[in-house]
Amino acid sequence: MGLRVPLETERAMKIGMSSIKTRMVWSYLLLVFFVVSVLGVLFGSLIWNYYYGSAQSSVKQRAISALAQHSRSLASLTPQDQGQYMLKYMAEGGTRLQLLDGDGNVRIDSDGFAEELRYTTPDVKSAELGSTGTWMGIDPYYGERVASVTVPVWNGVRIVSMLRYSAGLSQVDDMVLQLIRMTFFVAIGVLLLVLGLSLWMAHRIVKPIKELTRAARYMADGDWTRRAYKRNNDEIGQLAETFNSMVTELEKRERLKNDFISSISHELRTPLTSIKGWSETLKDGQPEDTEEMQMGLSIISRETERLSGLVEDLLDFSKLSARNMEMLTETLDFNGPVRETVRQLAVREEQTGVKLLASLGKSPIIVRADANRIKQVMINLIDNAFKYTPHGGSIRVTTTVSGDEAVLTVADTGTGISPEDLPHVTEKFYKASTGHGGSGLGLAICGEIIDLHGGTMSIDSEPGAGTIVTVKLPLLAGE
Repeated sequence: MGLRVPLETERAMKIGMSSIKTRMVWSYLLLVFFVVSVLGVLFGSLIWNYYYGSAQSSVKQRAISALAQHSRSLASLTPQDQGQYMLKYMAEGGTRLQLLDGDGNVRIDSDGFAEELRYTTPDVKSAELGSTGTWMGIDPYYGERVASVTVPVWNGVRIVSMLRYSAGLSQVDDMVLQLIRMTFFVAIGVLLLVLGLSLWMAHRIVKPIKELTRAARYMADGDWTRRAYKRNNDEIGQLAETFNSMVTELEKRERLKNDFISSISHELRTPLTSIKGWSETLKDGQPEDTEEMQMGLSIISRETERLSGLVEDLLDFSKLSARNMEMLTETLDFNGPVRETVRQLAVREEQTGVKLLASLGKSPIIVRADANRIKQVMINLIDNAFKYTPHGGSIRVTTTVSGDEAVLTVADTGTGISPEDLPHVTEKFYKASTGHGGSGLGLAICGEIIDLHGGTMSIDSEPGAGTIVTVKLPLLAGE
């Protein structure tokens, strides 16, 4: 079962990548095939019109020129004399010349033969009707492709004969066929070149995606050391960089989560062990041992309170993560919840030997806030200050107004926070290596609560010199 998911993922990855690669290659091929086909047809049409049009135009020009030069002489001669005149003055090399009667029958050709042939090709039909006719095709009697032009010879108002010029197209056919064959091979070469380029481009695009998918698969199997290789500074390269940043962040969060689970397990186990141990001691002890009973009950009460605080932190974190923490805001004097919290925690001065001093603004500082949540932030900040301030130190709480903001400052003379830990102390699950217990959620929850009030919280600290936490909330408009 453990290998099934990776194998299925890899199979799906191969199918998906192959599909993308195939679609890309086929898209390029179809596009280029369409373009090459259109260009090939246009080029073929140009070749066809140029060579065959030139051949037919040449024959027609020769026929029209000969008719203009000899038509009057031919019209005045008898049919027999017309043949002799044609052989003597009009026969030229490279073109077959035939003298036809008015019905298309051959009287004589340029070779001197008078075969019994009768033409019914379109050019002859046009000449019979009195216009110059052109035609291109296979000669019905000689069996070769020719371009022919037939012109009528008029004698007044009637056609006495027709001259038919024809030229063989074998050389033109060979030339056109050679050009078409060359065009075809060029088109095949272009398609093969595009196929190769398409495969190369598709490989360059798909390979980084495959590497990303492979890295994601290893991550799904719990291997957080894998990274995607950034090949180019393009969109896919930026995706690989973003993916690696995401993996680094997830790895850090996973490590913090594991540390948190380990830490919170220890934090929960310690008070539970004390509660269980003293419960059993009190159960088995003598009722008259009041001093031991009082100490046990005190420890149970203290550890229960500590356990309750841990649970409250977890509940608050759960609410903040789900974005469903209710804020019962009201218009109040910011000094109120601060003063109450200081009075509440002043009893810890005797236990810790740390002085808790307050310097609150004389004038009311009106804000829109949830008093209980502000007290929760204050308790957390002052409690942290007591934890990290040694005997003989002091904690000073002040409230002032700066511009349009209410400012709360909690400054202690404690051990401070190291530069390595300072940027991370407000992160969820983060615990500085100070040896003190805790859930690692207190400052993160404080930051979230202040953020929900539209304010800011900043921490400034120097090892050995103490820590200053500054909370700023917007003043109520008009106050």
